[in-house]
Amino acid sequence: MDRKYLWAGAAAAAVVILDQVTKYLIVAHVRMYEIITVIPGFFNVTHVRNRGAAFGMLSNMPELFRSLFFIAITLIAVVVIAVLVKKTHERLQVVAFSLIAGGAVGNVIDRLRFGEVVDFIDWYVRSYHWHTFNVADSAITIGVALLIIDMLRKPRENAPAS
Repeated sequence: MDRKYLWAGAAAAAVVILDQVTKYLIVAHVRMYEIITVIPGFFNVTHVRNRGAAFGMLSNMPELFRSLFFIAITLIAVVVIAVLVKKTHERLQVVAFSLIAGGAVGNVIDRLRFGEVVDFIDWYVRSYHWHTFNVADSAITIGVALLIIDMLRKPRENAPAS
């Protein structure tokens, strides 16, 4: 097996493990909707659940359809990511794809266990709160940001000469 796959799989597995351990600790020790202030005026740990996608999208879908939809999307994403990892020679892309795959799997595990995703990271400034999220969401976001950085740092093939 290609070392690249082993590394990518290990990185994705590390994301899943970190995500699931943090969610286990939240479920075991923080009551639903309980707020634990970590940095006043900036960061709380707040146990909430999300039935939908990012920012609660699709949360009004029937539960069975929603679960099947997210499982199918995750399986497709993991297969596409495996193909992309095989094709790339860029380390940054492998890291990015690993983070995205690990995050997707971490959240789908919650959907299989609970029918919803456990969220708990609550960043805010004064009264403005960003949507509560989790380690898997963070990994996906960082992975996408790394892909954008990778695209921006390469010259476009068809760009006009300056």
